[in-house]
Order: sequence, then C-alpha cells, then structure tokens
Amino acid sequence: MNLSIVIPLLNEQESLPELHNWIVKVMTSHNFSYEILFIDDGSTDASWSTIEQLSEQNPNVKGIRFLKNYGKSQALHAGFAKAQGDVIITMDADLQDSPDEIPELYHLISKEGFDLISGWKKKRYDSVLFKNIPSKLFNWAARKTSGVKLNDFNCGLKAYKNEVIKNIEVSGEMHRYIPVLAKNAGYSKIGEKVVIHQARKYGSSKFGMSRFINGFLDLITIWFLSKFGKRPMHLFGALGVVMFFIGFLAAGSIGVLKLWKLYHHEPTILVTNNPWFYIALTTMIIGTQLFLAGFLGEIILRTKNNEERYKISKIIA
Repeated sequence: MNLSIVIPLLNEQESLPELHNWIVKVMTSHNFSYEILFIDDGSTDASWSTIEQLSEQNPNVKGIRFLKNYGKSQALHAGFAKAQGDVIITMDADLQDSPDEIPELYHLISKEGFDLISGWKKKRYDSVLFKNIPSKLFNWAARKTSGVKLNDFNCGLKAYKNEVIKNIEVSGEMHRYIPVLAKNAGYSKIGEKVVIHQARKYGSSKFGMSRFINGFLDLITIWFLSKFGKRPMHLFGALGVVMFFIGFLAAGSIGVLKLWKLYHHEPTILVTNNPWFYIALTTMIIGTQLFLAGFLGEIILRTKNNEERYKISKIIA
C-alpha cells in the first residue's frame, strides 16, 4: 500500500464528507493505493456516524472511535499503530490542510529518501494575536531547544516513512514534537515543505491559551527526556552529589572555625546559633533528595510497564 492518511478529529462532522471526497480525488488521479484512517477523539456531534457512512461508500475508509476525548497525541498513536502504508500522511480534519499537497509529500519520502517531511504554513489565516504570534514564539523556542531546524512544529500536515512512526512513542501532548522524537530515535533526514494553509470553513478552532502553555511545558519535558530520559541519575545524581558536597564542606568549615576559635580562646557562638549552619544542612538535605530522585528514576525506568493510555469503543477495519 502506498499511503495511509491518518486524520485525528474532534467534532468535525461538517467537513468530513468534503475532506474525504477531496482525498479520494487526489488518490485516484495519481493511482495511489491508500487507506484513510479517521480517529474520532471523543466527538460529541455526528462525526462517527459520518465516518461509518463514508466507510460504507468507500472500503478504503477505516475508523477508530475513542470513548472520550484523550487528546491528539493519543489519536495519532492509535492511528500510527493501525497504519499499513509505505508512507504515512497526517493532516487535520478541518480542511485547513490541503490534500493536493499529498503527492509531493509522498515523492519526497519515497523517491528522495527523507525520513520525515513537516509542512510549513508560511502564510496563515489564523488570528494574528492569539495564534500566529504565540506560534512564532513557540517555534523559535522549539528550534533553540531541540536543534531541529523547522519553522512550523505545529503544522498537522506531515509525511513519514512507515518505519519512523513504528519506532517512536507519541504520548502526552507530544504530537507537536514528533520531528524531535524522530531525531532522538536516530532519523536525521528531516525536511520541510511550504504548504497551503486555508481559512477554516466549518466549526471553530480548538486552539486556546492552555494549549500554548502546555506546549512550552511539553517542550521542557522533551528536552529533559532527550538529554536524561534514559539516565535520570546523570542529572539528579550529579546535582545531588554536588549540593551535598558543598553543604558538607560548608558545615565542616563552620565546625573547624568553631574549634579554631575555642583553641585560641576567642569569643564564639554556638554552631546551632549560626545561620550558615542551617543553610549548609539544608543544602546537604536537598542534595540527598536529588540523589534519591535520580536513583528512584532509574528504578522506575527498569520496572515500568506499558499502561493503556486510551480506550477504544469502536473500530472500522
């Protein structure tokens, strides 16, 4: 199979028939063998009924329905697990991503050997204040932190080799950072393509300030995981040892100074009346806690089990 089109969605009933027909038109005109995977992330409208109707019309349409809203990352995870195509395309269901981009994305992966191609919505039709400016700030921070030189991490239109999506773990809200996850997994040929961004035709945007804030928190998380995810002791253990050593030296110096003054019959105060003693003691305690955090992190990594992250109520295969 040439292509798997993975489309996570939430309450996009109105746009689904038009999106389906547009994708089918592109697939037919280029003689692609394909499947369309709709992942209904707990929609409260008639999105699932629409998917069932499309599946009856077109056997290439498949669907997964979550019991409730688990988030885009979980929807992509479920879609990636089912995808069978040589090239996997992800896109949003709101018609802001153009299926006409698919053939060139497929060519870049299948013919030019890219592992991943990320779309870049260079010209956007979103709110400048509430989406464009925050997005630019977020993308700048992501580039600086991750080292992946992309202009638009948030673009839902991306293309992947099959082996890439089978070898990365998309969890939490990490869908924005799939290129970073791919790079950390060893896939270095990551490219970018300017794509058409269309104004929203139906419904309303799901973007809010909470997603913007969560994006930055996830950026910190993925930076940490990429650096120390496999060896938490390298960070917490090292910091703990340094802080304990500093605290120990400070406490020792206070004790030595006290003995020196007693030996020379100079006036002195009780060690417990010296505020620097408590600072040194606190530093040693924090150092011990950091070391234990690293140690516990190592134990958790070696004993953790994969947990079920979402529940599926229905599948159209």
